[in-house]
Amino acid sequence: MAHETCCEGSFWVYILVIVGLVLFAGLMSGLTLGLMSLGRRDLEVLLKSGVDKDRKHAAKILPVVKNQHLLLCTLLVCNALAMEALPIFLDALISAWGAILISVTLILMFGEVIPQSVCSRYGLAIGATMAPVVRALVFICFPITYPISKLLDCLLGKDQVALFRRAELKTLVTMHGNEAGIGGELTHDETTIIAGALELTEKKAADAMTPLSEVFAVKINEPLSKETLARILEKGHSRIPVYIGQPKYVIGVILVKNLLTIEPSDQTFVRDVTIRKVPRISESMPLYDILNEFQKGLSHIAVVVSSKKGRREESNQNHGSSVTRRLK
Repeated sequence: MAHETCCEGSFWVYILVIVGLVLFAGLMSGLTLGLMSLGRRDLEVLLKSGVDKDRKHAAKILPVVKNQHLLLCTLLVCNALAMEALPIFLDALISAWGAILISVTLILMFGEVIPQSVCSRYGLAIGATMAPVVRALVFICFPITYPISKLLDCLLGKDQVALFRRAELKTLVTMHGNEAGIGGELTHDETTIIAGALELTEKKAADAMTPLSEVFAVKINEPLSKETLARILEKGHSRIPVYIGQPKYVIGVILVKNLLTIEPSDQTFVRDVTIRKVPRISESMPLYDILNEFQKGLSHIAVVVSSKKGRREESNQNHGSSVTRRLK
């Protein structure tokens, strides 16, 4: 086959075509990596909660990647056409072996490595910029790519739901917490709160209660003397459990604020103060259900009852109220 010489006008036309094919193949390769790595869920998150620039980019890209199989087929077909046409034009300038070597080198460096490296880092911005071009290519290649994409939809499914499971999400939050000191978006306190909320579904009342032996309580017939009031104030609790006979027989709680007007010289007893009832819950009750009960405002403390041994143990008021505040 006769080769074009550099002095002829058609030589530069071939050069321009070769350069155009390499750039086009590189663009298709980079967009394949950049756009296909942006899932629909990721773009929806950016569209709703990203910064202004990312929202604009996501709004342009989302309609393009809505049908991922059609987009994938379009980009691959265009990339394949460019790479297959490149040796044909090179063969008109140099020998067959030279055309193969140069085409492989050009495609590898300028059609694969560099475009994919750039698009993997700036895929959102490049994808938004090239969205109109991609739409045009989808329209042009539609007769070829649509049947293939429909076949892929039937075989693999149309929607790809990439949602994190609870354990995976907890691990992701923990990783953010580990990077808090080196410029992470979340602080240690924020990741601790999020991780605690994710653990609530796995924990029961027995995991959060305070053993009865460690709970400060008063007897119903105990006089509210100066010493008793001093002990109550020293503990710093807003609610104090009240029991009859033995500490395990808790009948309710008294509010510390109701004791502010009591004078020790009046010889007032605990039974003379308003005693509020407390709910009794099973030790196997999930913490989320307990939280829902606390949010009703009827009580911020509950008695945990052992279902196996019939023992009743008191959950500390600090545990109940802190869980409620933490999740609000």
